[in-house]
Amino acid sequence: MVTRRIDTDVAIIGGGIVGASAALALRRLGRRVVLLERDLCGSRSSGVNYGGVRRQGRAPVQLPLSLRAHAIWARLPELIGVDGEYLRSGHFKIARSEADMASLERYRDLSRDFDLGIELISGERLRALCPWLGGKAVGGSLCPEDGQANPRLVSPAFARAAQRAGAEIFERTPVDAVEHDGGGFTLHSSTGRLELRAAQLINCAGAWAGGLAAQFGEPVPMRSGHPAMAVTSPLPHFMDWSLGVEGGGVYGRQVARGNLVLGGGQGVALDADRARSTHDTIVALTAQAIALLPALRHAQIIRTWSGTEGYLPDRQPVLGASLTTPGLLHGFGFAGAGFQIGPAAGEVLAELACTGASTTPIDAFSIGRFSAGSATAISDLSPAISSVKD
Repeated sequence: MVTRRIDTDVAIIGGGIVGASAALALRRLGRRVVLLERDLCGSRSSGVNYGGVRRQGRAPVQLPLSLRAHAIWARLPELIGVDGEYLRSGHFKIARSEADMASLERYRDLSRDFDLGIELISGERLRALCPWLGGKAVGGSLCPEDGQANPRLVSPAFARAAQRAGAEIFERTPVDAVEHDGGGFTLHSSTGRLELRAAQLINCAGAWAGGLAAQFGEPVPMRSGHPAMAVTSPLPHFMDWSLGVEGGGVYGRQVARGNLVLGGGQGVALDADRARSTHDTIVALTAQAIALLPALRHAQIIRTWSGTEGYLPDRQPVLGASLTTPGLLHGFGFAGAGFQIGPAAGEVLAELACTGASTTPIDAFSIGRFSAGSATAISDLSPAISSVKD
């Protein structure tokens, strides 16, 4: 039974960092907006990720969006009312071989036009700067203005900020059906006893967004991934940088309380909504982490977790307007690397809803690249490095 009917300008499905950021940006542009989240805002991939806030390592097509996000992160307290433990601590990508160093040098040259300030470090200077690094590291690249934050604080805070700005947000309100009649969208939620009518609809449903896209004739080959994450007991502070490894495998950061947050490898799905890390994955992750950071040899793993993320074959998101349905916008498939660029993606979606265009180039993220007969070769968009995670 429907007990409430709402008419609004824009409806958003999904309360992760992208959807919540879009809601906040739309309110700042004066639009009425209603966001529906089937769980709690920021409780899915936006809240369980590693917390890396980095530009380094992203494919060049993502860097304009990432630079826009970098400016948003700089004014986070002003924007959402909390600092989210955001620190521009530096992000260091470790090389374990000379081939890795050559790859990092190529990326530095490839990204030079974006002024990331990447610096290559190796040899005696590396040992002097990082006496805590194990012998497996031969060098690396430092992006000093990249950093880290607490996703469990930041992602929900975007939703709360949007709410304070006037957005209506309904949590624990799954959407049962979406209809389009040519003039707008009608969303039904039996749990929320809600019927919502909107001229525009933004699909930010994360790993579950493909179903809605397919309903409107735009199927995408999205699969789910489940990052294996762990945190140690507090250790004496020894490391400021957020770490990744060229080629992927493991990543880590030490928070102010001394705990090390570690990630790497894949967990397993328990069902459509839940996932967890496995014993074997955590054992492998721990061994790699100790090889890079010997201080972890006697650390205790006090908690492990996982989540569900949406991955597309080229590891690039879908961000932009539907090609089949007027008023429908998509923002999903961030391949476990959406935390940093999420606030910028939200602003782009708000721009598209209000003006039909974005000031940030997003052509590479069109959902049209998956349509039959698309001339865009997926391989042309693939990251220049083998892993964009951490």
